[in-house]
Formats: sequence, structure tokens, C-alpha cells
Amino acid sequence: MQHTPAESILAHLHEVERLRHHRIAQAGLVQASEQIKHFQQERFRRSYADLLEHPRYTGAAHFFLNHLYGPGDFSRRDAQFARVVPVVVRLFPSDVVGTVAKLAHLHALSEGLDTRMGEQLVHTTTEVLNAQSYLQAWQAVGHAELRSQQIELTIAIGAELDRLTRKPLLRQALRMMRGPAAAAGLEELQTFLETGFDTFRAMKGAKEFLATVEAREQELATALFSANVRPDNAAERKHLKEVQQHFPS
Repeated sequence: MQHTPAESILAHLHEVERLRHHRIAQAGLVQASEQIKHFQQERFRRSYADLLEHPRYTGAAHFFLNHLYGPGDFSRRDAQFARVVPVVVRLFPSDVVGTVAKLAHLHALSEGLDTRMGEQLVHTTTEVLNAQSYLQAWQAVGHAELRSQQIELTIAIGAELDRLTRKPLLRQALRMMRGPAAAAGLEELQTFLETGFDTFRAMKGAKEFLATVEAREQELATALFSANVRPDNAAERKHLKEVQQHFPS
């Protein structure tokens, strides 16, 4: 059954809200999930230190770090957003609505995976989150297909932002949306779209940047799934050490 953009966005937002209540209902799960989010943001900072400092790519790298990998609390934004989804679909250009739908999908998918990771930390009573305990939680959660989808959605959002920058009238349309967006309680979504548009436009082509992010994320995901948590030979220990270098100690 084909869902409308509004139905798709609402379904993902409702899933995020369900997961939020699920975390609140389990002792320690909110804190564990937040640990996971902060840890992953620091991992991104380490994995992309070169792009974060690159004159051409620093803006896009920081945009990914803060808006797609950030551990921010979006509960208030999501609640407001869910109430006005029909307004979003009606007011924003269709190309922008498509990007928003992907963003909502990524949000729900990431929340689900982070929640499962947090549950692993709670169940194993791990007090310290480090590369070793993160790897154990990652492998216990599994879902390689969802991890691949998470990467695909992240890259797709970047690619759509890049594509939108080639529509000269869209920036003006976004600027004109500030008033209606503010009136509808969508300031954060408006900021995300404008920041993303301006960041990718300033990069003057995102193909190389997105290809780099996709390759590194896929390589790391594969390495995390294949690493031996308790290596018993030199080759496995070397592989595990290479994986752990991506993460804070």
C-alpha cells in the first residue's frame, strides 16, 4: 500500500514517540540510549576529523555531525511537527517534503537502533561505554540490513539537499516560508532546511563528500559486524584494534 508523504511522515514520528515512551518505562534505558548517541557523535568526530577541518567540506561535515549524528532532544520539536504535518505538506514545495519524509524515516530508524543498543547496555549492566562494550552491543543488536538502510538514508538526504541547491528559486521559496513555519511551530525544521541548503550550496557539489561518507560508514559497519570481540589470534587482534581506533577510549 502506497502511503502519502503526510502518512509516511506521521508514521515515523509516531514510531519515534513510541520508542521514547518505551525508554522512559525501562529503568536506565533513557540514560543508556543517550550515552550511545553521544558516543556515536564523538565517533563521527574522530572518523571525519579531516573533513571537519577541510576548507571545502567543513560546513557539510559539521552539518552531518550536529543535525544527523547529534544527540539532541527532539521531543518538543517532534510533538509540534506531528500536529502540523498536513500544513508542512501543503506549504512546503514537494521536493522539500520528500526530503522531510526521508529525514523522519532516518529519525525513526536511528531511534530504534539506538534504543536497542541502549537495552544491551542495560541488560549487561555495563557501567562504562567504550569501544569494547559498544562493539558488543552493536553485534548483539545485529540488523545489518537496517544499518545499511541508515547509511543509505543519510546519504540520500545529503544528495537531495545538494540537488535542491540547483533550483535557484527554491532558496527564495524557503526564505518566504519563515513566517508560516514560525507560526506553525516549525522553526527547527525551517532552520534545518535553510542550513542544509546553504551549507551544500557553499560546497559547490557534494558528490565527493557524500561518496567519502558512504564509503567510510559502510566500511566501519562491515568491520563492526566482522570483528571478534574476544580475539584469539594476532590477525583478529589487529582487526579489532583498527575498529576500536574509530571510537573514543
